[in-house]
Amino acid sequence: MMLLFVPIGITANLAEKIGKVLDQVVPFMEGFWYYIDFTVFFANLLFPILLFLSIIWFTSKLASNTEIIAFLSSGVSFWRFLRPYVIGATIVCLAALFMSTYLAPEASKGYNEFRYKYLKSENIKDTDDVFRQINDNEFIYTSNFRAESNRAIDFILEHFEEDELKFKITASSLRYNEEDSTYTLINFKKRTLGENGDILESKAKMDTVLPFEFEALTPVSYMAETLNYVELKEFIEQQKKHGSSNINRYKVEAYKRWSIPISAFILTIIAVSVSAMKRRGGMGANLAIGIFIAFSYVFLDKIFGTIAEQSTFSPIIAVWLPNVFFGILAIFLLQKAKR
Repeated sequence: MMLLFVPIGITANLAEKIGKVLDQVVPFMEGFWYYIDFTVFFANLLFPILLFLSIIWFTSKLASNTEIIAFLSSGVSFWRFLRPYVIGATIVCLAALFMSTYLAPEASKGYNEFRYKYLKSENIKDTDDVFRQINDNEFIYTSNFRAESNRAIDFILEHFEEDELKFKITASSLRYNEEDSTYTLINFKKRTLGENGDILESKAKMDTVLPFEFEALTPVSYMAETLNYVELKEFIEQQKKHGSSNINRYKVEAYKRWSIPISAFILTIIAVSVSAMKRRGGMGANLAIGIFIAFSYVFLDKIFGTIAEQSTFSPIIAVWLPNVFFGILAIFLLQKAKR
């Protein structure tokens, strides 16, 4: 199934992107490694579905040849018949866990970097509003942030001590200077609050050092996909301190690292249960039922994942709810298949 679908995915992607690839004069080796990363990324994305369909195809062949009936008629229990599937699913799920935790993030990094370097007309690092807590005492805000040009509009830095605002820096624009890691503030203003009155400072242009890394202003949207599980957990804790609005998105990505391998195990049980029965429509009927179930799972997974990312809905519930629902379905179909 992998050998069947992955080349189709590569061909479709290349057909869609070939114009931009030629316009950008992409070096051959960069394009080659992009499609290596694409293969791993695509395979990890479709892994549970392809495993599901391949089990249905294999088991349906057994059922259509009346071999399953022969197994069970000889005194072999259905649980004994199911054992090789369980063992195989366990091995495959462990491999999938390693892939989703370590291999796929590395591939995702190369895949996304190539896309945003050569295939995107606008850089994804651009954003409208950024709000961050950069340490225990200071907060920053910018609008119209442009990472490609190292610029931001309407910059504000507020410094608090014991919940009291001590000073506030504003600028109409901010530019990061890579050569010396300083910042240039245009229309710089600083208000220092005091008991006997505020102190005001202003300059048309101010070069200074600020207490944060420029990259920390806003992580790119695909950042979570490029980190292994340990790095992702640390990244989430860091973003919590910074007051990131994308925490739920990062948590959804972290929980999926575990839920996808488990979903493959659940879909294995469903696939065996659906295809072990000999039907009048043969393999075609089993595949039709299997495809409907598979895409129902994908639909629910995407719906709940999006809800968690865009609202206050619990990410762990959103990620695991489809597995719970289809786990119950797997038990029901397994009991029906035994009879």
